[in-house]
Amino acid sequence: MDAILVRGGRPLNGQIPIAGAKNACLTLMPATLLSEEPLTLTNAPRLSDIRTMTQLLQSLGAEVTSLQEGRVISMSSHGAINTRADYDIVRKMRASNLVLGPLLAREGHAEVSLPGGCAIGARPMDIHTDGLGLMGAQIDLRDGYLYAKAVGGRLKGAVIDFPFASVGATENIMMAATLAKGTTVINNAAREPEIVDLADCLRRMGAQIDGDGTASITIQGVDRLGAATHPVVADRIELGTYMLAPAICGGEVELLGGRINLISAFCEKLDAAGIDVTETDKGLKVKRRTARASAVDVTTAPFPGFPTDLQAQMMALLCTASGTSVLEETIFENRFMHAPELIRMGAKIEVHGGKASVTGVERLKGAPVMATDLRASVSLILAGLAAEGETKVSRVYHLDRGYEHVVEKLSTVGADIERVTDQ
Repeated sequence: MDAILVRGGRPLNGQIPIAGAKNACLTLMPATLLSEEPLTLTNAPRLSDIRTMTQLLQSLGAEVTSLQEGRVISMSSHGAINTRADYDIVRKMRASNLVLGPLLAREGHAEVSLPGGCAIGARPMDIHTDGLGLMGAQIDLRDGYLYAKAVGGRLKGAVIDFPFASVGATENIMMAATLAKGTTVINNAAREPEIVDLADCLRRMGAQIDGDGTASITIQGVDRLGAATHPVVADRIELGTYMLAPAICGGEVELLGGRINLISAFCEKLDAAGIDVTETDKGLKVKRRTARASAVDVTTAPFPGFPTDLQAQMMALLCTASGTSVLEETIFENRFMHAPELIRMGAKIEVHGGKASVTGVERLKGAPVMATDLRASVSLILAGLAAEGETKVSRVYHLDRGYEHVVEKLSTVGADIERVTDQ
């Protein structure tokens, strides 16, 4: 099993290219099941989760080919479709549940295992199945599988009021509704950039969708979808993560392909903490205004609020900020598992339920730490960049699910970091 060694204390300078969004690509890939014609994605990230989704789609009968060193994914579902998504693949990744809507829409039935993924709290499928039920699907849970069938063989349009703005449910219902008979309206829909990116792709395939990016999305069902080529939107979480690197270490780094509108709430908090973010012709340039960042309070919220997927990384910055910060996690109830590991490095953190109080110290100290989930793993690397001495981050298989070539990207801007075999 691999680990990452970080020797801290070096300022960072240079450029880091931002990859296509993992969460967007994992949503776009199942859209190939909606059409018999090819779907090609460009600017795809090279991640283990993408390989898992490739394996899942291939098990369902889709042809999936990786081109240009993984930057382009060519897909086609022109042959016979297998409608059973097995546990052995689905358990590896939560996004696997996004095949449910497309399979139901195209084939009228599906058997999909309940998904896995990071252990960061309960993320029930009820909101997905309730929405599909309003569209005429009968869904039963037996032996860990969702058995779904469209009454009459085809889903029907419906007005669906979500109890909360679920990203995954919005995506599943959107894809299902593209081939449903009639009009579907999703109220309290998620507004994340990945939702807009999915809508753009589906429109390229011939879907009729309006309102994406707002709380109400309308989809007029069509009889068939066609071929399309679509560029995956930049990964706003990778963007925010690497923006924090010079904020923590000092120096100045330009994030190629970054846009403020992808993470405006995050940028506002960086500004309050004393970090300058400047738009350039190529992306965003980041540098710290003072010797230490300033304390700032953060509350996670659905887009356009502060992303929960940047909470752990932001905590790493605040561990060395001047003053006391309070981070409130409102999305997932089990997302402070990185706090005990940061405390091992000398951080002063107190966790009480969904809130964490962080009192900054002048300098963290390197220590052996263990990653508990995807975002926690990179937060420990960021902390290691600012720490005195050597930090060893174990269980970095989490990291490979969401960050491509993290060692190479950070090394390029001056970080002392390497991947090693964990003994």
